[in-house]
Amino acid sequence: MDAVEQKILNGYLGLIKSLTPTMKLNLIKRLKESMKTPKAEGSQIEEAFGSWHSSESAEELIKTIRSSRMTNRQIEEF
Repeated sequence: MDAVEQKILNGYLGLIKSLTPTMKLNLIKRLKESMKTPKAEGSQIEEAFGSWHSSESAEELIKTIRSSRMTNRQIEEF
């Protein structure tokens, strides 16, 4: 386990210390069950903040984005 993983683990342990024994046992049960189920294709975080999936090339995406921009900028005089 590297230093980053150790720091993350210590952060979680700090949160867990304040839980009641019943809550800790329930958490253990849920963690155990989560390890039994196969990992899903994408996690909830990946679904919310995932990468862009497209068959278009980067150049085509840039062209599409730039062509769809609309401006109605009006400069006010002083």
